[in-house]
Amino acid sequence: MKKIAVIVAGGTGKRMGNIVPKQFLMLRNKPVLWYTIDTFLRAYDDMQIVIVLPREHIEKGKQIVSQFAGNRAITITEGGETRFHSVKQGLQLIKDDAVVFVHDGVRCLISVPLIQRCYNQAVEKGSAVPAVAATDSIRIVNGNGHFVENRQYVRIIQTPQTFLSSIILAAFQQDFTDAFTDEATVVEASGVPVFLTEGEYDNIKITRPVDLIIAERMMEERLAL
Repeated sequence: MKKIAVIVAGGTGKRMGNIVPKQFLMLRNKPVLWYTIDTFLRAYDDMQIVIVLPREHIEKGKQIVSQFAGNRAITITEGGETRFHSVKQGLQLIKDDAVVFVHDGVRCLISVPLIQRCYNQAVEKGSAVPAVAATDSIRIVNGNGHFVENRQYVRIIQTPQTFLSSIILAAFQQDFTDAFTDEATVVEASGVPVFLTEGEYDNIKITRPVDLIIAERMMEERLAL
């Protein structure tokens, strides 16, 4: 079955305190987004990629894509007002039956085994949403109070959120609501159940300056193995 990764890289860099969006910040002499693209291309020889970027940064995206020989069926499209609308823009380019991965462009430590695990489960069950168990104590704020939640029942959701194209394309025909925090919530709202799969604690999202330091250390450790 065809494999298509919709890589959403619409960040503006506000939380990083940087005028350069986080997907273009340099990590070991390459942009963060480069590592994300590279891992998806290494996961499967027939992987196709759609990169969703803000209009003003499309040229930067083209420069990164040009570093991959032959561009390996990589397409760039303009994002929308929200994540939902950006993902929808990317999905509109998918015309054939496929397994679709929707991934945060700044989760640059994604691994090949995780991508392959998500693909295999999506083929079998229709979806695969990576998640890891919470390791900290969890409290839920409720009005003016708060209460402890049993963390053994809490899962932290990651990407790539992976679905059969027939499922995710149909789900994104719905009108947007604020309840749509990720692709899984969109699919669930369409009446289709979503299945979790084991994520990876290394699969962090670059959102703060310290995350770049952590990511660089993790890459050094991987190279040392």
